[in-house]
Amino acid sequence: MEQVLNQVCSEEFSPRVESEGWHMDVSGRRTGTTVLVVDPTSAGRFALGAVLRRAGHEVVAVGTGAEALVELDVRRRKGALPDVALVGLDLPDMSGFELCRRLKARPHMAGLPVVHFSAGEPAPGERAEGLEAGGEAHLAMPAEPAEIDAVVRAAVRAARLRADDQAATRRLTVLSEAIVTIQAARSPQELADAAAEGAARLTGAPAAVFVLGPDDELYRALSRNRTTLALPDAGAHRAVAALLRRLGHGPAGHAGVRITTVPAPQWPAGFFRPQVRHDARLVLIPTQDGRASVCLATPTRGVRRVDPETESLLARLAQAAVLAAEPLLMYQVERHVALTLQHSFLPQPHRLPELPGVDVVVRYVPASRETEIGGDFYAALNTGDGVLAAVGDVVGHSLEAATVMVEIRHALRAYCVDESDPAVLAERLDRMLRRYHPEATATVCLVLIDPATGRTRIANAGHIPPLIVRGTRDTRDADYAKAAGPLLGLGVPHPAPTELFLEPTDRLLMVTDGLIETRGTDLAVSMEHLRAAATGAMPGLDALCDTLLTCFDHDREDDIAMLALRLTN
Repeated sequence: MEQVLNQVCSEEFSPRVESEGWHMDVSGRRTGTTVLVVDPTSAGRFALGAVLRRAGHEVVAVGTGAEALVELDVRRRKGALPDVALVGLDLPDMSGFELCRRLKARPHMAGLPVVHFSAGEPAPGERAEGLEAGGEAHLAMPAEPAEIDAVVRAAVRAARLRADDQAATRRLTVLSEAIVTIQAARSPQELADAAAEGAARLTGAPAAVFVLGPDDELYRALSRNRTTLALPDAGAHRAVAALLRRLGHGPAGHAGVRITTVPAPQWPAGFFRPQVRHDARLVLIPTQDGRASVCLATPTRGVRRVDPETESLLARLAQAAVLAAEPLLMYQVERHVALTLQHSFLPQPHRLPELPGVDVVVRYVPASRETEIGGDFYAALNTGDGVLAAVGDVVGHSLEAATVMVEIRHALRAYCVDESDPAVLAERLDRMLRRYHPEATATVCLVLIDPATGRTRIANAGHIPPLIVRGTRDTRDADYAKAAGPLLGLGVPHPAPTELFLEPTDRLLMVTDGLIETRGTDLAVSMEHLRAAATGAMPGLDALCDTLLTCFDHDREDDIAMLALRLTN
């Protein structure tokens, strides 16, 4: 070290130059490197500091391992760790190897490169021990200043490459996780939510995602690190959709991705942060008809250099989103068509026939996940012997199931012209089904009510039995009618109808199993939950139906048909 000191003192020094926070050596090269020197001697600290500063580095010098750990903790809290540590082997409180091991054991300091140095050539095994402790290199002093500078720069360069590789790996992991979540989305809105979170994680900033669906329907999502919604009204909704359509007409870049900046005056204020205007950097995928089907938006100040690697990752995220969006948007169209057809098959509540002496309320809720048409149905018909109410379900979800459902409804209407006995009607429906649809099965509950007397006859073909809710506001009870029978389509004889009498204060409820059936839960348990919920419902048919839908209709996997009735006299 004395030789290094003499060499330093004999040379002519040039002043250190600093510019924009970067340190420059005498040749004008910017380094921006901070070196922690840990040397027990003041002369050694001075000599190494002089050599390193002359090479353009900033130097922080301490004399012990404990001082080094304290200095590193302070700098870590400030977010300003040095770029490399130059550590002597013979420290007064611990060896340089022990200090290195302690540094590498701390997660926030494990990436700090350590270069050991010793006076003279290291003893046998010391180089290996230094490498095993986590050090990058070993300097034997005295050493030429150029060698010291070269070793320090090589250690910093290797550490930065490792850090860059680790950061790239983390970002690719984030991208992969976001793409997996996007591909698992069950709706355009879920997709937008997943893409917004992925974009925010990739950029470390608030992000917004737009999916432009059929008929210009705009699905939008904001990352969770943005706390307030930026587009509260329909006017802003239309403005953003129009902007995306205009941008979609421009030329697409590589792989069909277009990246552009929209200045703050054209982008809604407070979109990324409340009451703050930002330019928006958009990564969008134009569709063939000129509409931007998927757009990722992040804030930018305009003058700041855009990170090409980040934009490349966002472009890949947008490409994955548009590929996942296409079938989901098609799903939305098909679901709309399916539901339109299915609703057209069922009598609308305002089109139910006049039913003297009986009030009827119906509900129909399509499955939350199914794209195909289901086989649930209800019916309320006048017969010569009273009012016939029916609720049923054709097994399966397909156009064929819906077709069978329509045939059962029409057959029931035709049969009840000259026959009203529920058991006879069930037998006839069973024969029709076996003749024309031998592969199909269905459940149905048929209830014939005489409004004048309250006499009620029930034929149940494999369906949930009707629930009778008796009593008034103060005293209510509910129980299932004891009516059971085989499914339609099996050819098994049906028993005689179950008979009971309804009072004017009673409500009769029929539902399909889509209301209460939950995977992994016994149907008997679900039926008991239904009975309890119906008992606690407010008076009135609408109140009963709405209460049950509120209790049970949470992301159901099957359609729900519901019919409730009561006598009016």
